[in-house]
Amino acid sequence: MRSSLGAVCVLAVLATALSAGCQSAPGGVGGNGAPGGGRAASVSPSPLRTSGYGAVFLGVDECSSFGRTSFTEVSCDGERAAARVVARHDGTVRDGPRCPATTDFVLHIGEQRPSSGKDGDAAVPRGYACMRNLQPPHPGDPGGGGGPRTIVGDCVRGLDDGQVRETACDGEGEQRPEYRVTDAVDARSRCPASTTLYVRLGGSSPVGCAEPL
Repeated sequence: MRSSLGAVCVLAVLATALSAGCQSAPGGVGGNGAPGGGRAASVSPSPLRTSGYGAVFLGVDECSSFGRTSFTEVSCDGERAAARVVARHDGTVRDGPRCPATTDFVLHIGEQRPSSGKDGDAAVPRGYACMRNLQPPHPGDPGGGGGPRTIVGDCVRGLDDGQVRETACDGEGEQRPEYRVTDAVDARSRCPASTTLYVRLGGSSPVGCAEPL
């Protein structure tokens, strides 16, 4: 799991605030429901389906092991279990449904086709799994400083290149927070008068109204 925080795109700011722009933080993508913000990793699952954990590799309610560059499916009752699948979709995050709001990180699952003539093999389609840690911390929670989505209650700070990056509201992260997202609305005109920063959230309420801390 990576530790870098997700970058989010500024829609507009007042006076001398940040200019618009959108760029991924290292290893991820910002607050539009794409992987990143929290954590992401590529997975190359074994085609052998002898574990008995389910017909789908990392299906909903199944668990992944600890790891930074790769993950395996393990029993949720075992000591190797680190995170649970809260949603699972085929395809890519860009084209597929958004992960639940409090997802901690996203696993990108590479396509795996069975070798011909080998019993027990099963195809694993390209997809992604939305993961929630079994134990704290939960970077996807409001104010947690990570997760693949920016949501109400999250905090951000400005970057030198005119973007903002999500950071923990408690100030325990690498950077101290400067703004808090207080509302999610469908248009900037619906934000409170105290709003000084507008953050792209995506979804049915795509505008995040942020106030200085």
